[in-house]
Amino acid sequence: MPRPKTERRLTAVFAADVAGYSALVAKDEPRTLAQFSAHVSELVGPTVSAHGGRLIKTMGDGVLAAFPSVVDALACAIAVQDGMNSRNKETAPEDRLEFRIGLHAADVVIENGDIFGEGVNIASRLEGLADPGGICVSARVHEDARGRLDIGFEDAGEQVLKNMPRPVRVYRVAMSGGKAVGRPDHALPQRPSIAVLPFQNISGDPEQEYFADAITEDIVTALSRWRWFFVIARNSSLIYKGRAVDARRVGRELGVRYLLEGSVRKVGERVRVTAQLLDAATATNIWADRFDRDLVDLLSLQDEITEKVVNAIEPAMLHSENARLAHKSLKDYTALDCFQRGMWRLNKVSLDGYHEALTLFREAIARDPQLSLGHIGLSRILYGGAIYGWSTNPDEDLKRSRLAGQTAISLDPTDAHAYFACSGASLYLGRHHEALETARKTVALNSNFAYGHSRLGQVLIYSGHPGEAIEPIERALRHSPFDPQMGGMLGTLALAYYQSKDYPQAVEQARASIQHDYAFANAILAAGLVRLGRIDEAREVFPAGLPAREARNGPRLANYANAADRNHLLEALAVANPASLDR
Repeated sequence: MPRPKTERRLTAVFAADVAGYSALVAKDEPRTLAQFSAHVSELVGPTVSAHGGRLIKTMGDGVLAAFPSVVDALACAIAVQDGMNSRNKETAPEDRLEFRIGLHAADVVIENGDIFGEGVNIASRLEGLADPGGICVSARVHEDARGRLDIGFEDAGEQVLKNMPRPVRVYRVAMSGGKAVGRPDHALPQRPSIAVLPFQNISGDPEQEYFADAITEDIVTALSRWRWFFVIARNSSLIYKGRAVDARRVGRELGVRYLLEGSVRKVGERVRVTAQLLDAATATNIWADRFDRDLVDLLSLQDEITEKVVNAIEPAMLHSENARLAHKSLKDYTALDCFQRGMWRLNKVSLDGYHEALTLFREAIARDPQLSLGHIGLSRILYGGAIYGWSTNPDEDLKRSRLAGQTAISLDPTDAHAYFACSGASLYLGRHHEALETARKTVALNSNFAYGHSRLGQVLIYSGHPGEAIEPIERALRHSPFDPQMGGMLGTLALAYYQSKDYPQAVEQARASIQHDYAFANAILAAGLVRLGRIDEAREVFPAGLPAREARNGPRLANYANAADRNHLLEALAVANPASLDR
């Protein structure tokens, strides 16, 4: 007689039995047997089939079924328990049949339509751990199904199962009133929160899968460097890979306010990467962009796209946060709310914004002195007021700014913004070595921080290294091409070119800076024109009566470490307008 054909297959095993079956049979055998038969034929069998499974057999009070999909097996188990809950409503509690269900996924032996092996035994042991009307699953089922069904799990820890050589991690499906309940919504953290969903490879080229994954991971890492963001770990968002997701549901499951999703498509020798930022509560689009690049150097391309995406997300999220805060009363603000609102006002670069931001940052510190961000904001607005001429005591405010920056560093020594703030105060206090050290620390901690690169360039100029300043300033402009402080960055770039004696570039960048209303750009333009011998043009752009360096409506210059660099600028300005030396 031929041996029956044997095959092995990865299978989701569904095992169920009736809790307290022996007692029910002893009490009323005919009724119990009839109930069990009816439940299997009218509910369990049809439900298994409806979910793509196969009912293998019934054994006394037990049922064994197999599914090709873990998710379908779990959905079936939930539907069975929900159906039993409905069927039992008209039955006295002491006469009810209640199933316990265990689920496990494993490679099983299939022979003559039956299934065998350790996977079946584990599923059977798991059913014994389930409560009447409940479901227990193995860690493998939990891992595969988590996030794919709107249910919660309770970790029951590692369990030693009878005749099993190794402990098995067990999870119980959260149940309430006989029904599986949705995953508990996570409370949104105070900080702006974001999850980066796995970028999809839609090119049809499996080799681009690693590129999509690499971009996702790089963006998560880069966003994590922004200390006022709460970023979901890569492993937590990985469960959504390859799935069409509902933004509202994912936002609830992960407890985030924002989602970033994207795709990668290879077209010939080019690659197109798209990304969009969503408000998870409303599933509305906040920002979106597309990047088309040649497939020359994937690592460089990966870095470039990461930089552009991250630097676009940061202002988009802050804009959205400010709009959200606009609907809150000031008395309901948290310390972090005060900081975020203060940053919005700071970025306006105006006298009114200065006073409002100063109040908000001080309020943030009063509400939470341990919040480093409050001290960072205070440091930045204090030196901002000093250099833009809004402070009534600029020298003292610069000292206070440096102290606030140092406090922020002590509270969070990993925050690039703390070093950035401290560097600005140190520069305007003439502490060039300290300013350069903290500026370098800023970009080391967050290589995607546009202002950090701009600050490094600024400090290099005034420390006597203008040639080295050009690259970080240009990098800042690439990072943040629509920055609200674009004028200042372009003006700093113009000064770097001027002090490097590249006068045509200095003139070009100064003109661009003037288009963004940066007051000091007129002086750099005039100086550059003088060095090019275009004296009449210089006098037109820098006539008598323009604000001198410490005028109330013009920016204050930092101190040069080398007198020669200072004189290189002032001598040209004296030609354009002798009154500029009256200070």
